[in-house]
Amino acid sequence: MNAAPLQKSDSFAARYYFMRRFLRLAGAYWLGEGRWMAGSLSAVLFLLTVAQVILAIWTNYWNGALFDALGERSISDFVLQIGIFAIIFVLTMVVTAAHLRVKRALQLGWRRWLTRRLIDDWMAERRHYQLIFTPGDHDNPDGRISEDIHIVTEQAIALVHTLVYSILILGSFVDILLSVTGPVDVRYDGTSLHVPGYMVPLAFVYAGVGIVLGIILGKPLVSSTNALQAAEADFRFGLARARENSESVALIGGETMERRRAIDLFAGIREWWNRQTLALGWILFFTSGYGALLPVFPILVAAPQYIAGTMTLGVLMQTAQAFQKLTSALSWPVDNLADMARWRASAERILSLHDDIETLRNAPPADGHHIAIAKSARRDLTIRQLRIATPEGQLVLDGFDAEIHPGERVLIGGDASAAVDLFKVVAGLWPWGQGEVLLPRDDRIFFMPQRPFIPFGTLRAALAYPSASDAFDSDAMRRALDCAGLGYLAPRLDDTDTWDRTLTVRGQQRLGFARLFLQRPRWIFMQEATDAFDPRGEIRMLELLRAEFPDATVITIGFHGALDRYHDRKLTLQRAPDGHYLFGGPRPGVASLPDQDTD
Repeated sequence: MNAAPLQKSDSFAARYYFMRRFLRLAGAYWLGEGRWMAGSLSAVLFLLTVAQVILAIWTNYWNGALFDALGERSISDFVLQIGIFAIIFVLTMVVTAAHLRVKRALQLGWRRWLTRRLIDDWMAERRHYQLIFTPGDHDNPDGRISEDIHIVTEQAIALVHTLVYSILILGSFVDILLSVTGPVDVRYDGTSLHVPGYMVPLAFVYAGVGIVLGIILGKPLVSSTNALQAAEADFRFGLARARENSESVALIGGETMERRRAIDLFAGIREWWNRQTLALGWILFFTSGYGALLPVFPILVAAPQYIAGTMTLGVLMQTAQAFQKLTSALSWPVDNLADMARWRASAERILSLHDDIETLRNAPPADGHHIAIAKSARRDLTIRQLRIATPEGQLVLDGFDAEIHPGERVLIGGDASAAVDLFKVVAGLWPWGQGEVLLPRDDRIFFMPQRPFIPFGTLRAALAYPSASDAFDSDAMRRALDCAGLGYLAPRLDDTDTWDRTLTVRGQQRLGFARLFLQRPRWIFMQEATDAFDPRGEIRMLELLRAEFPDATVITIGFHGALDRYHDRKLTLQRAPDGHYLFGGPRPGVASLPDQDTD
């Protein structure tokens, strides 16, 4: 994880490519199943934006009429303008409230759709696990899905709305300024230039100066905002890891190191925060003066016409307000520079995650660098010419062949890292390498990792996982808990707790067996699932496993001799003499175990 900003080209081609990638990913919301709802909300939002512009135009003309009434000291006209303002006031409140409701509904709908799409792609085919070992810019995928999608969808709709509003205001108030200010003759060195609606080009010049200076001063803000978001994500990730492993940290006394690591991560936030503060300081230094001058500048420019009697007080105030509206519309890029930088940074983080997920999805299944997983036409588990490698290409296991028949009990021992990687290969978690794994037809393998995942919630939900909590009746659950040695928890089936912290490591492994007794699979693959048991408890559990599943196929990864008597044969994975790779298989990695009684 690195908080340094990504170096991206600012060329037109790079920006075009970025927008095309983003629209291909997120724009499909308006083309998918919910397109009618998305389209309807977008149309209503546009109409409400038009209504806001109409109200702004009406307010501008009302402003002129009000000051004309004041200039003429007409009570009747003044009272009339108060009534008109009451109508504008009510309509503005209604339109603004309706606009907010529709905009937020569209933002939430888009965020929900994009979140579901990325979560579906991330979780599908074990990519959430494989992504950990894949090179690329996809750190903190949880933060990208939760926070960056929120920023992208909310800011994109807000920015598009303000852009459309500014464009409509620009077209409307150019016409107003042209009509109210009239022409002016500019004389220089004996030459006269007739300028119709002179306030219009003046507004463009005023806004143009602001845009150029704003972009120059805002460039550091873009890079610092991008880097600050990355630093914030790294800091959150570091704290989350400390929280998730708090027990281990406390037992080993690692608080000092975790505190130091958190402080180091926060140092990155401090660095980029200070850089962003400096960039914001220059922006605010400029924009505060630019904004303070804006209401006064058009009055100072048009005041000679008012003093000369060619312009009424109402027209003067209408001109000033129209000038402000026009320059504000023209200044949209500068006013939204920080939001655009924040949006771009979050969009890049989402796209990089999506691109790396797509790389995993579209990787050729059998190009010499992937292990092929398929269903067998038979009921056997067949492994052919398996070669396991790391994502970087380093060999872990070579030349492994095995065939496991229904009802067999096979122990896999030897080198622990190779055995665990074999477990991951059969589970479909580890595609790196070569060879073929044919899974038994019509039979699902129930995988029992060394530490089962226990979600937060009721004990019923934790026991039924990954099935729904109502997939099994209470009697079956109580029996499963009793078989696993957790019968004392049966009265707490509907209690909500952090069970991964409430239960000891041994209790968590017992919960894994309770799931096994509940699911009743025909194929069982265990990875050191009894290593936290005492010898007597382990023997009792293995004997119960044989009694409960007499016809099931059991494949166990384990590394102590007490397991031998509960298996028919043993596959031993051994490191080659040169130490560079491992080999296994029937020759010489298989040892047949004699049938032994459990008494």
